[in-house]
Amino acid sequence: MYNCNGFNRCKLKNNTVYYRRKEEVSQHSVKGKKRKNKYVVEKYHRQEKEDEKQVQPKKQKITEENNNNELVGIPIAPPTENNSEKPSVIFILEKASLEVAKVGKTYQLLNSDDHADFLHNHNKNPNDYRPDICHQALLHILDSPLNQAGRLKMVYIRTEKGLLIEVKPYERAPRTFKRFAGVMLELLQKSSISPAGKQLLRTIKYPVTQYLPINSRIVGLSFSSKKLVNMKDYLSTIPTNLDLVFVIGAMEHGKIETDYTDDYIAVSRYPLSDAASCIARICNSIEGKWNIL
Repeated sequence: MYNCNGFNRCKLKNNTVYYRRKEEVSQHSVKGKKRKNKYVVEKYHRQEKEDEKQVQPKKQKITEENNNNELVGIPIAPPTENNSEKPSVIFILEKASLEVAKVGKTYQLLNSDDHADFLHNHNKNPNDYRPDICHQALLHILDSPLNQAGRLKMVYIRTEKGLLIEVKPYERAPRTFKRFAGVMLELLQKSSISPAGKQLLRTIKYPVTQYLPINSRIVGLSFSSKKLVNMKDYLSTIPTNLDLVFVIGAMEHGKIETDYTDDYIAVSRYPLSDAASCIARICNSIEGKWNIL
């Protein structure tokens, strides 16, 4: 009960009576509420941290599994057969457009579709920036029955800037161009990609001839060649104990000019749409010769 002069009458257990100001009682009650609210907040944060600890190991496990199984769309795809002792095939993709530039705040693999304005502002020809041609060529090579039969030895890519890339035959090329661009961007920044401890892609020193078998026939292909051949008939003239090396341009226009080819042929009297069409003809002819069904 409050008295008239602003004091609050308090009574203890031993019946001792004393007086406190109303302001002191009010402040005391507020402090009590603050302590109670502080305890509730601390209890909530403790519970939240415990929940995070319970969820975090599960997320980490999923991430580790993804890193071991595939890297940005490049899972390991070993050949279904082991024919390492038999003659094999090597593909060299020349003048591939794989150039990285800083667009805005991030580095990206330049292509004519997504970076038309950037290329125009830097006075670059969009036709020279077609990494999709290299992507389609890799898909045809690595997905071919020739590779699945274990007769593909290696794929080499030489960029327009002169950088040489080695692609292992057991790599499975990314299905979409977006994922392919992400892989190439990482490769050009790190120089190698090795998911699950197996090196799939790496940059190596030029010239490419130091990596080619001594006992091989190196053949360049271009529509501009005056030597038009039927691929099946042409393969029949090559000794069966030789490895085959095919040099193909991975650009939209132009021709390849190399000094290490033994022969220079055309496989069609009509211009083919891209490198993948030429590769399809080569693979089909070789698979027929080696009875790969």
